[in-house]
Amino acid sequence: MEGDLTYTCPFQENQLPCYVSDRKKEKWKIQNEPFYFPPFSRRFSQLAQIFLIFQIFLGPVSSISWDGIIVTEADYQALQAFKHELIDPKGFLKSWNDSGYGACSGGWVGIKCAQGQVIVIQLPWRGLGGRLTEKIGQFQALRKLSLHDNFIGGQIPTSLGFLPNLRGVQLFNNMFSGSIPSSLGLCPLLQTLDLGNNSLSGVLPASLVNSTKLFRLNVSYNSLSGLIPLSFTQSVSLIYIALEYNSLSGPIPNSWGVNGENVSKIESLTLGHNQLSGVIPSGIGNLSGLRTLDLSGNFLNGSLPSSLSNLQKLLVLNLRSNRLIGLIPDAIGNISSLRELDLSHNSFSGEIPNSLGDLPNLDSFNVSYNNLSGLVPINLSQKFNSSAFVGNLDLCGYSDSTPCPISPSQTPPSPKKRRRKLSTKDIILIAAGALLIVLLVICCILICCLVRKRKMAKEAKTGKAAPPGGEKGVPPTAAEVEASGETGGKLVHFDGPLVFSADDLLCATAEIMGKSTYGTVYKATMEDGIQVAVKRLREKITKGQREFETEVNALGKIRHPNLLALRAYYLGPKGEKLLVFDYMPKGSLATFLHARAPDTPIDWSTRMKIAKGMTRGLLYLHNNVNIIHGNLTSSNVLLDEHTNAKIADYGLSRLMTAAANANVIATAGALGYRAPELSKLKKATTKTDIYSLGVIILELLTGKSPGEAMNGVDLPQWVASIVKEEWTNEVFDLELMRDASVIGDELLNTLKLALHCVDPSPSARPEAHQILQQLEEIRPETATSSGDDGGAMPSPSD
Repeated sequence: MEGDLTYTCPFQENQLPCYVSDRKKEKWKIQNEPFYFPPFSRRFSQLAQIFLIFQIFLGPVSSISWDGIIVTEADYQALQAFKHELIDPKGFLKSWNDSGYGACSGGWVGIKCAQGQVIVIQLPWRGLGGRLTEKIGQFQALRKLSLHDNFIGGQIPTSLGFLPNLRGVQLFNNMFSGSIPSSLGLCPLLQTLDLGNNSLSGVLPASLVNSTKLFRLNVSYNSLSGLIPLSFTQSVSLIYIALEYNSLSGPIPNSWGVNGENVSKIESLTLGHNQLSGVIPSGIGNLSGLRTLDLSGNFLNGSLPSSLSNLQKLLVLNLRSNRLIGLIPDAIGNISSLRELDLSHNSFSGEIPNSLGDLPNLDSFNVSYNNLSGLVPINLSQKFNSSAFVGNLDLCGYSDSTPCPISPSQTPPSPKKRRRKLSTKDIILIAAGALLIVLLVICCILICCLVRKRKMAKEAKTGKAAPPGGEKGVPPTAAEVEASGETGGKLVHFDGPLVFSADDLLCATAEIMGKSTYGTVYKATMEDGIQVAVKRLREKITKGQREFETEVNALGKIRHPNLLALRAYYLGPKGEKLLVFDYMPKGSLATFLHARAPDTPIDWSTRMKIAKGMTRGLLYLHNNVNIIHGNLTSSNVLLDEHTNAKIADYGLSRLMTAAANANVIATAGALGYRAPELSKLKKATTKTDIYSLGVIILELLTGKSPGEAMNGVDLPQWVASIVKEEWTNEVFDLELMRDASVIGDELLNTLKLALHCVDPSPSARPEAHQILQQLEEIRPETATSSGDDGGAMPSPSD
C-alpha cells in the first residue's frame, strides 16, 4: 500500500520475474516475453504491474497501446518488415528494437504515433538504401511518409495507395524505378505527392490526381513518357504541377481552366525539357492565378496566344528553346508583376514591343537567337547586357557595337531655313567636285592593287605565302578574305563583339599567361586597345586541317552563360592554329581561391553561386551538346566581373590526337581531379566529369587545393576521413565557419552532396541535373540574372 493505491501481485514482491529495475530502464518479464519501460516513478511502476497482471489473467490481446509506448500488432509487423527491406549503413534504425517498446514515445527515430498507431514516418537524409516493403499498406493511420534524399530503389509499393489517411508522400531524390502506381489516386486525403529526381518510367496515370485535396504534384527529373493526361487539367485542387525533365510527348492539353473551379488555383506549371509539340493552348490564359509558367526545351510551335496577357499575377514566363514564331505580343507588357521573361532560341520576328521596357519588376530578360529586328527599347538595352539580345541579325541599339543606321526620314529638317534654288553654275561645280573625288578614289584603289600584286608575286617566287583561298583553288568566303589580310592565313569569326583582322591579331603585343599539354595561352593587346586571350595549339598533337575545321566550327556554335565561348580561330600558312576568346583579368577559380590576399575573404553565397554556375555549364555540355569535358579543374573554371563561373577548354579533345588526350587524363590525375576508374578505363565519361565537379565543390568548401596532399591522401579521402571521425567542422574553410550559426545546414548538405559526387563507385554518383536541383534546394536563388553568352578568358591549363 502506498497512499491510496492498492495493488496485488501473484509473485513475491521484489523477486524475479515480476519486477527488476536499474538506473537506465525497468524490465517487466511476463511469460518470458520482455517489455521495456522508461524510468518512471515507483507509483507508475506499480500501475504497470497491475496492467500486466490483467494481461496475464485475461489472456493475450491483439495489440498493446499503453500511453502510446507500444504500437499495435499490425503496425509493429509492418515496421519490422519496413526495417528488414531497407539498407541502413549508418545505423540510424538501431533504435527500432525487437520488442516494440518506445516506438510511439520518441524512442524510435523518425516515428510518430497516435493512439498506438504510426501516423508519421520521417527519415530524410539518412543514407538509406534497399527498397520499400509492400507491407507499408498495413499502416492504416499513416498520414505522412517522408524518405527524400536517400538511395532507396525498387518500385514504389502499390499498397501505398490503400492508406485512407495518407496526406503527404515525399520520396524525391532517391533511386525508385518502374512505373508510378495508379493506386496512389485512391488516397482520398492525399495533399502532396513528390516523386521528383528518381528513375521512374512509363506513363503518368490519369488517376494520379483523383484526390480532391491534392495541391502539389512533382514528378520532375524522371524518365516518364507518353501524353499529359486530361485529368491533370481538370483537377479542382492542384496548385503546383512539376513535370519538367522527362520524355513526355504530344500536345499540351487545351483544357486548362475549362472546369471553372480551378481557374484561379494553379500557381506553378512547369513542363520544360520534355518532347511536347503543337501550339501553346489558349486555355492556359484562363489560369488567372498562375505565377510560374515554364514550357522551355520542347518542340512547341506556332505563335503566342493572346490569352497569355490574362496572367496578371505571372512572375516567370520561360518559353526558351522551342520553335515558336510570329510577333511578341505587345500585351505581355501589361503583366506588371512579371520578373523573368525568357523567349530565347525561338523564331520570333518583328520588333521588341516598347511595352516590355516599361515592366517595373522585370529583372531577367532574354530574347537572344531569334529573328527579331529593329531598335531595342532603350529601357531594356540600358537594364540588360548584350547577351540578352545576341543572335538577332537585324536587331540593333543594344550595345556600342550594334548601332542602328539613321535613315533620311529620321533626320529632322530645319523648319526656319528656306532652301535656295541651285543655279546652273552651282550644279556644274558640284558635278565636277564629285567627279574629282571619284577619280581620286579609283586612283588610290589602283595603286593599292598594284602594290599588293607586286608583293604577292614576289612572295610567290620565294615560296613564302599561300593564296588566301581555301584548298584546291576554292574561292575564299567573304569573311575569310576580309580577315586574311597579307598573312596568307585564314581567320574565321563566330558571333560576338570582337572585330579584328588576321594582321591585327598577329601584330598584337603578346604576353604569355601559361603553358599546358595542348599549348600556350597569351594575352594579346591589339593596336586599337582590344584585348583577347589566344590559345596557340601545339601543331604536332592536333588533327589534320580539314577534320580540325569541322570540329572547331561545331565548338564555335556553342553558347551558354556558364561556358567559355570560342570567338574565332586562325589557321596560319605554316600550320599554326590559334583559338581566340574574350580576355578577362579576373582569371581562374584556382587563382581566385588560392592566390588571393589574406584580407580578401570569399563568402558562402559567392562560393555557392560558383558551384551552381559550374553545374549548369556541365549539365549543358552533357545533355545539350553531348560533350564530355575530361579535364575539369578549378583552373579551367573562369570568373567574369560578376563572379559568374565559366567552364573553359571543353571540347578541345575533339581537336587533338588520341595520344594527346591520354596525356591530359594523366595530368588531371596528378592534379587531384581524376576519378579512380580512369586508371583502368583510360576514357573519360560523364561520371568522371561529376567526380571532378565534386572535387571542385570540396575545394570551395575547404579552401584547400586538391593538388596538395593532406597526410598523404587526396582531398576527397582527407575530407571523408575527417567526417568519419565526426570532426566535420574541421573540414570547412575558417572563413565560412564565422557564419556557421546561419549557414551551418547549407554547409553540411553541400558537403554531403560533394561526397556523393566523389563516390568511388561511378554508378553511385548523381547526374548533373540532380546536383543542380539539390544545390538550388540547399540555397534557393533570390533573383535570376540574365547572364551572358559565355565570353570569358581561356585557362592556361590545356
